[in-house]
Formats: sequence, structure tokens, C-alpha cells
Amino acid sequence: MKFKLVPPAPDSLDFVRQAQQAVPLVPGSEDDCCARLLRRTGLPARDDARTWLTFLRALELATETDAGFKRLSQEPTPEQLRDAFVRRVFGVEELLATLREAEDPITTEEAFARLRERVPQWEHYKNPTEWKDIWQERTGDLLDWLVLLNAAVETDEGYRLVADPVGGGEQTGVDS
Repeated sequence: MKFKLVPPAPDSLDFVRQAQQAVPLVPGSEDDCCARLLRRTGLPARDDARTWLTFLRALELATETDAGFKRLSQEPTPEQLRDAFVRRVFGVEELLATLREAEDPITTEEAFARLRERVPQWEHYKNPTEWKDIWQERTGDLLDWLVLLNAAVETDEGYRLVADPVGGGEQTGVDS
């Protein structure tokens, strides 16, 4: 299963650890978990907390059980986060392929243009006048997460791949 909800990337991975620690060890309801995330992380709204709760599931740091959501004991290392992000978040593999193929840095708009055809058709109907803006913003968030996870770098010209989480190494011909 691929997850679509991705919060904007925080300033550091410390926030991911903080968010994971806010999820209880004993399963709690979505409302309880969101309230804990709001209290312990300073997120501004319940929708933001819900997005983080879903994203923590994507990163394999939390899970949903019959009794509710609970924290997993998985340590959020950069390697573990990159692996889960690539495997479990919708659009990441496509963005990595786009970055891998690009000779020059690409902008968010260029990345979205390549991801656009992969956006599920029902998303077009769900927000017919806004789906492009929503998904372009999501594309930017995905790219920012790749930067935070040390797989890409943002330059004045756009984003470029520096370490391929799928290929397991640095890109050749890329200046650091």
C-alpha cells in the first residue's frame, strides 16, 4: 500500500522522532493520537496532526490496530526513513526516476509535469478546480523530503539527485 498524505518537511529529522514519540505505545483512537501530536509537537491544527499520523504509518514508525494507533519501536534512522519513504509513499519512485534521468536540476513544476499522469483519476474529480495545485504542492513536499533525507539537494536551478536510495549510492557526475 502506498500513502499519499505527506506533511511539509520539517527543519530536521528530530521532528520525526518527536512526532513518533507523541504516538502512544498503547493503542489510542485517532482523536487521542491527534491530540497528543498537537500537544507534544506544536502542530497548528488537527488536520496537520492527522497527516502526520498517517505519514508516520507510511514511515513504519506507527501502525493502526483494531484498538487504534500505536507507536512502533522502529528507530527513525535516516536509512530506515529513506527506505520506507521510497517504498511506501506515492510518487517518490517516479520522482527519483525523474531526478535520475535529468541532466540538469529540475524545478517543482517540471517534476510535477512528469508525475501528473500518475495522479489517480479520482483525485481529478475530488477537487476538479484545485487538483493540479494540490498535487504540485505535494510534489514540492516530496522533493523537500528527499532533500531532508539526503537523497537530493535543492539548488537555485531546482532539485537534483545526490544519493540514490534505490541504487544505493551517490550519483556519478554530480558536484557536491
